Amino acid sequence: MSLTREMIISRLQDVTDPELHRDIISLNILNHVSVCDGYVRVRLEPRSQSSAARTQLQQAVEQAIRSLGDEVKQVNVEWEGNEGASASPAAAGASPAGQQQSGQQQTGGQAGAQAGGQGGQEQQGLPGVKHIIAVGAGKGGVGKSCVAVNVAVGLARRGYRVGVLDGDIYGPSLTTLLGLEGMQPQGHGRDKIEPFEVHGVKAMTLGQLVEPEKPLIWRGPMAHGAFRQLAMQTNWGELDYLIIDLPPGTGDVPLTMSQLLPLTGAVVVCTPQKVAQDDARRAVRMFAQLQIPVLGIVENMSYFIGDDGKEYDIFGRGGAQIMASEMGVPFLGVIPINMRLRANSDQGTPISNFEDDAKLGKEIEAVVQALEDQVAVHDMEASAPTLNVH
Repeated sequence: MSLTREMIISRLQDVTDPELHRDIISLNILNHVSVCDGYVRVRLEPRSQSSAARTQLQQAVEQAIRSLGDEVKQVNVEWEGNEGASASPAAAGASPAGQQQSGQQQTGGQAGAQAGGQGGQEQQGLPGVKHIIAVGAGKGGVGKSCVAVNVAVGLARRGYRVGVLDGDIYGPSLTTLLGLEGMQPQGHGRDKIEPFEVHGVKAMTLGQLVEPEKPLIWRGPMAHGAFRQLAMQTNWGELDYLIIDLPPGTGDVPLTMSQLLPLTGAVVVCTPQKVAQDDARRAVRMFAQLQIPVLGIVENMSYFIGDDGKEYDIFGRGGAQIMASEMGVPFLGVIPINMRLRANSDQGTPISNFEDDAKLGKEIEAVVQALEDQVAVHDMEASAPTLNVH
């Protein structure tokens, strides 16, 4: 039986706080649990100022999870506000020597600064933002922005602090997708702007900073400057995830992003037909060249459900999944052509996608869960101990 999130939560109900003498579930100490392929990540909300009590509780949580058996490969327990507090290999034979950090590892986003670096620019990052995930596509018209928005809202519904940045400076669409019409941007100090807060997420888009229907014509340096200002001069605050909706293609904005921000990884959106796959492959190769990990591929517009309830594979369902398998990239799931999804997108009410149509909501939730799992694996690999043999 494969290890599941529910199994871990059930086992952690037996873990009690050493000071309060109640289980961590009823005390709301357990903030987050994710699992993928035996890699487990747990985040706890501190209730005690005692470092000894925290250490004792952390060890109890690790032991409880490892007691689930050989399915558990590695356990990472962290405290809210102190990411990466513990990374514990669970495989038999893990030695203390193997737990020494080399200090030389680079995550994909950090190395991306060197890969794309014009003049070796140093990445600045966004203080308080834990994970930055780009959503891209090799071509336009595949629903990339819609996927980015629904993933962001889906993560927020799971209790994460989420922001979404409209990096498509040529054709910003978050104004419509999030229903931002009529909202006025507010300044924060001399050089910052407050993001819009809607549907449980913080959002920023150029569409709210320029006149409606104004054509956005950018040369390379102008595109670089516009993206930089949107990313760096928005007052994001503390976020677990920042989702960046990229423009289609492999141009200036992804390059600027890789130079500027340490990305956790990227998601590539593709429709099933081969002509879309061809361009999606280029997007995957672009992220690889920029040394940004591809967390997975989403097949959008995968199929259509008619009024008769029959499913129609208009574009050749499964094409993107086959492509992901061929390229050795995780497949995150499918999202169908759905009339409710179209209507909710036009009305700027993405929350309704999770509430009005059970099947649609389930499919989007599956994509969100798969992405969350891939991020957990990425974090495990980034914090895994290394052993240098000379």
